[in-house]
Amino acid sequence: MKLYHAPGACSLAVHIALREVGAPFDSIAVDLTLHVTSDGADYREVSPRGYVPLLQLDDGSRHTEVASLLQYVADLDPTQALIGELGSTRRLMVVEWLSFVATELHKVFSPWLWHKETADSTRRAVKDKLAERFVELDKLLSQQAFLAGDFSVADAYAFTIVNWSNSLAIPLTPYPNLQAYLERVAQLPHVHAALIAEGLVK
Repeated sequence: MKLYHAPGACSLAVHIALREVGAPFDSIAVDLTLHVTSDGADYREVSPRGYVPLLQLDDGSRHTEVASLLQYVADLDPTQALIGELGSTRRLMVVEWLSFVATELHKVFSPWLWHKETADSTRRAVKDKLAERFVELDKLLSQQAFLAGDFSVADAYAFTIVNWSNSLAIPLTPYPNLQAYLERVAQLPHVHAALIAEGLVK
């Protein structure tokens, strides 16, 4: 498999999951500004949408969308520890959280807060919406260590997206349990390895 990714982008979640399940893969970095891969290829010829992640399977097929890829990768592990068995409450909870992160966090952060041309009124509205979601997460994480019980692909996704707060100077001090959660996830061996590989920590 090949994972096309950009450091710290939402593709980090898939990177973490691949390491967690022990799947062999080649890592190909993408410059999202120039749409060029680390070997100089035009990334739009690989992915017409131009964004990451993209996972190329051994049969040559190419697939996108974080929540979908995370479910696929989690199922590569015969134990399905990162997602739960089909029909189980565990799986329902993990997929529920994947959907929440995708719609209520990821697409609230992006693209609005990453573009300088976004109107101030939009920025305020977006940050207010994120604050609501952070309050909810902070309350949940005061009672349990991870979103769906044990660590799952939903945590890999939430960790990646909520961490954007640090890059965008959105203070997390009002949410101490959410802050502790980010620190807890960052210390997991495969998460830490992915962060090192992407040059996000030393």
